[in-house]
Amino acid sequence: MLPRHSRRLRRSGAALAIAALATAGVTAIVPGIAHSDSFPTGAPGDPAGALTTATPIKHLVVIFGENVSFDHYFATYPYAANTGGTPFQPAPGTPTVNGLTGSLLTANPNGANPQRLDPAQALTCDQNHGYAAEQQAFDHGLMDNFVTATGGGASLAQCLAKVGNTAPVTASQDPAANKAVLDYFDGNTVTALWNYAQHFAMDDNSFGTNVGPSTPGALNVTSGNTYGVECGPSWATYWPSGTPVNCSFPAGTTATTLTAASAPAAGAPGVGPATDISDTDPYYDACSYAAKAQGGDGNSPATTMAMGGTNIGDLLTNAGVTWGWFQGGFEDGYVPGRGTPPSPAQLCAESHTNIGGATVTDYIPHHDPFQYYASTANPQHLPPTSVAAIGRTDQANHQYGMADFWAAATSGNLPAVSYLKAPAYQDAHAGYSDPLDEQRFVASTINRLEQLPSWRSTAVIINYDDSDGWYDHQLGPITSQSQTTLDSLSGTGSCGTSLASVPTTSNGTPEQARCGVGPRIPLMVISPYAKRNFVDHTFTTQSSIIQFIEDNWLGGTRLGNGSADATAGSIDAMFRFTQQPVRTLFVNPSTGAVLRPDQMGERGRRS
Repeated sequence: MLPRHSRRLRRSGAALAIAALATAGVTAIVPGIAHSDSFPTGAPGDPAGALTTATPIKHLVVIFGENVSFDHYFATYPYAANTGGTPFQPAPGTPTVNGLTGSLLTANPNGANPQRLDPAQALTCDQNHGYAAEQQAFDHGLMDNFVTATGGGASLAQCLAKVGNTAPVTASQDPAANKAVLDYFDGNTVTALWNYAQHFAMDDNSFGTNVGPSTPGALNVTSGNTYGVECGPSWATYWPSGTPVNCSFPAGTTATTLTAASAPAAGAPGVGPATDISDTDPYYDACSYAAKAQGGDGNSPATTMAMGGTNIGDLLTNAGVTWGWFQGGFEDGYVPGRGTPPSPAQLCAESHTNIGGATVTDYIPHHDPFQYYASTANPQHLPPTSVAAIGRTDQANHQYGMADFWAAATSGNLPAVSYLKAPAYQDAHAGYSDPLDEQRFVASTINRLEQLPSWRSTAVIINYDDSDGWYDHQLGPITSQSQTTLDSLSGTGSCGTSLASVPTTSNGTPEQARCGVGPRIPLMVISPYAKRNFVDHTFTTQSSIIQFIEDNWLGGTRLGNGSADATAGSIDAMFRFTQQPVRTLFVNPSTGAVLRPDQMGERGRRS
């Protein structure tokens, strides 16, 4: 459990009057001018601020992106080429990371050398990031089979062509020699993230809890477990019996009448016998069955998945701690009291255009982990009964659209724990999103949070669901072993060779097909209490976020039943809870460049 700190901390060091913010009734705290007044850790009138916590953090906001390996974004941090995009110069004393240096850049074991991607090449193709493919890429720890296993042998030119990106490939990116899966961006493209790293804290030893794609990653950041499947298709789930149980509707149920009380074919909700290994849509979500023309996947019940067991939302609800999952497109922008709720068809159809001009449906059902559980699902995407109810249990059941988040935040009702999932075109997933669209979402979100009274007690965590199969040179430890026909990390049919090291349920049943840890992914903390310009080397995983929530709000309670929250490393080292909580960093969402306070205006606050 984290140490308990005083609820009142003294601040000094910063505040400038920003006219644009003052007119909105918000005081922004920025470096420059000393203050000697004190304030409570929770802002006045802030319900979450009144909750007892182990640290001064009263609000946690998790920005959970898609499909980025650590090397893909931070391979050469803090040194950028500065040959295109936004210039980046590291501050004196900026620490380096465990990135790509020496022979990894000039004689890489994958048979081709990683190349820097220019900002014009931001929109790239998707890589193979399957459960088996990533183990094959690791090649028993040699980390030398990415080109074949996850990259499909594609050159950069071929990769760009797949998504219609006509940006030129330079001579140094020779399409005959270069393999796209190895390539990386630097601070001229992912500029905002590099600036956040330089002013706050980052961990260069953080991994996906397991190998595999988006849905396992989303489950691991909210339940620490991919085991417990009650029903699901064989291509997305591992069944120890060898006989999958497909989901089906109870008699008379349709997608438009489905409720969280509807039990799938596997029986009453409980901990199911199978493990999720891939992406398939959640059973408790009407958008899983919507026609493709409406933006849904057009699935039948048999191709969806239902989970049993407990997630962090269940624990927070039981403890009376406000929380929510907020995802772009979940409610088509509707907020209670403002306009008319969308029709069922509209719920699944909201879309935006990415930098390449492609229209992308905002809401992707298999990116919402809480919709797999009957206890935390909102199948018909019902809106909250009021703005004041956001974060509490009502018909929305803690599942919301992004507009709900800002309605709550700007009204002084920011939940204690918020997971933010950008609309798909901004979630960073290669193929339909990109780092420049992602940057607009991340920077504009943090800019707005920093202008709220609640910022003084807020921590933002940036993390990702998986690596997309992009190259990362660092092999993590095997913390979760598995011996199935899908595994190959340690040898044929094995990810580690000890059955005794396979995670188990509370009654001792082995939970196979949870090979982990997976590839290394970025983990960042942006907060007034984050250490400045700090690179942490502590081993952590996606499930470390659950552990922090449990330690801060729930007295160190663990989910149990084999959840990785019990073995995930701690993120504590990225914080300094005794420092003066006054720092902000405003960033231009378009360029990623740091903004001076006098440059902040309506565009910076709302873009």
